[in-house]
Amino acid sequence: MLFSVNLIHSQISTSDGRNQLDSTFINKKSIIVKLDGKTNYKDYRVISFKKDTTYIDTTLTILKEYTYNFLRKDNFELLAFHNQGQTFNNLGYDFTHQNSLPLIGMNAKHFNYLSKEDINYYKVPTPTTEILYRTGLQQGQVLETLFTLNFSERFNVGILYKGLRSLGNYRRSLSSQGNFRTVFSYQTKNSRYAIRGHIAMQDLTNQENGGLTITSLDLFTNDNPNFSDRGRLDVNLEGTETTLEGNRFYMEHDYKLFSSKDSLNNNFTNLKLGHAFTNESKSYEFTESSLNTGFFGNANVTSGFTDRVESKYIDNQLFLEFNSKYVLGTFRVHTGLTNYNYGYSGVLNPTINTITDPKIKGSAVSFGGNWNAVIKNFQLNTDISITPGSGRISGSNFYTEAIYKKDSLTSFKGSISINSKSPNFNAILYQSAYNEYNWQNDAFKNSNTRNIAFGLQSKWINLNTSITNIENYTYFDDNSKPQQSGENVTYFKVKANNEFKFGKFALNNTILYQKVSSGQDVFRVPDFVTRNTLYYSDFLFEGNPLFLQTGITFNYFSKYKANAFNPLLNEFTIQNTTEIGYPTFDVFINAQIRRTRIYLKADNISSLFLKKNYFSAPNYPYRDFVIRFGLVWNWFI
Repeated sequence: MLFSVNLIHSQISTSDGRNQLDSTFINKKSIIVKLDGKTNYKDYRVISFKKDTTYIDTTLTILKEYTYNFLRKDNFELLAFHNQGQTFNNLGYDFTHQNSLPLIGMNAKHFNYLSKEDINYYKVPTPTTEILYRTGLQQGQVLETLFTLNFSERFNVGILYKGLRSLGNYRRSLSSQGNFRTVFSYQTKNSRYAIRGHIAMQDLTNQENGGLTITSLDLFTNDNPNFSDRGRLDVNLEGTETTLEGNRFYMEHDYKLFSSKDSLNNNFTNLKLGHAFTNESKSYEFTESSLNTGFFGNANVTSGFTDRVESKYIDNQLFLEFNSKYVLGTFRVHTGLTNYNYGYSGVLNPTINTITDPKIKGSAVSFGGNWNAVIKNFQLNTDISITPGSGRISGSNFYTEAIYKKDSLTSFKGSISINSKSPNFNAILYQSAYNEYNWQNDAFKNSNTRNIAFGLQSKWINLNTSITNIENYTYFDDNSKPQQSGENVTYFKVKANNEFKFGKFALNNTILYQKVSSGQDVFRVPDFVTRNTLYYSDFLFEGNPLFLQTGITFNYFSKYKANAFNPLLNEFTIQNTTEIGYPTFDVFINAQIRRTRIYLKADNISSLFLKKNYFSAPNYPYRDFVIRFGLVWNWFI
């Protein structure tokens, strides 16, 4: 089969909901050439965990600028630490979708950890590759590769790896992380049996410096010229490192009980019996080569040590699924058995009497159902799961949404979420060589979260609003101890996005307003967050070989008492002394040449002329002015 790099034509939805042609493969004259008359861009499919299908997107849009980071996500509601590969503070929260099971914890360590819901599957007519490269800070880079191919129309495999290493500007801030995934999917010729799955192996390592010392903070905020080299500033921790490792095998397969030739009513020939299996293990290590009792308090050891905790889930789920006009779509019922084991090899600190059992383990049975229906212009999606009993992972989750599509540009959405689950395991049981970091909170209750959300998408504005109420909200207090709030948290949030175009110029705006009406002492967010980008886009040179996009982005969030970062727990904790909130300006020049997108960005140019008051968390400065380069390159063999 003949193949040329100019043979794919695609149409992609932009951030304002409108469609634009794939400028990778066509010019302004909209010349469209198909692969041997049979293959086009819709054959290069990306299939999500929920089996939603999109296509490999080779366009250069403003959304690509927002997602060009090591997470490959728009981090509008996240406040990055100075070095890529480090954690993020939260500027906003989303409680629309909730986990049904408690996790190991160490939430600050999980931003770059890929869950099974983050894994995509592929279906492509020719071998397909994507490479992302981005420079790091001082030394290092991010490199992410995708290679996927179909051995036949029904059998696909893919290999993906993301490696990150970045030294950082401050002492002891090295990030070294790797995410390996291999995915597969297969369907028999008669389409009665289908299987898909993946293997994921991830290790996320960070040096932890505890932020700047009090003296160094003064030198930073006063802009002492002798310390413009940030490596000269003293930090609170030396020889401290944390590592999160995870290994997961996931498989889902199903079998159609009746073929289309069976004499039974054709409305039920799609009746499927299926099985989903998940085996995931995680471990978290905190390592110190020498004690830092002045920072974490007294310890029961006199030299370096390693705290290690492990967690393992094995989940088996059986389901029965069918689609029929009688249920207006697809209906699935399922039941599952989950075995869990979290804990330590023994009691790490025998001088502390609060630990009676160093493990949380058991098993639980769950059941539930899913319903996805389409009624004219309405789409309904409902998901219910219940884990009864009195065990540590008992709880329930209910989510339903209704979507009304008026036309291709306008849609309305409403959703209700009700979730009850145990706090994460590290809030229930934690051990360390440091005396103050040992607890066993068996009396902690389930956190109950209720969320109502509404959304509007149109060519004029994208608007989302939600109200969330949380009972027994679990947090870490200003002494880094887990607590449950006696007062319900009530959180209101409204987020709007639109884009104005003036010829070849555009102004993209995203504004977030939020208010905590109760529970302000334990749940804190800035009132306002905004991002405004003024940019220019056009083809350059005769024949349009290069598409240019350049502009400036203004970011701002109002002052609030942002959570502090605890590197031992890898959790954010309440603090009552420091407020942060400031503007930043970033300048970017992006270009597209055929299948390659090139990115050049000057981060935080405002640091050259504004006060040195920019922090990601108390004691942790945000990054200074820096220029970084990178690219994303797709090719199809």
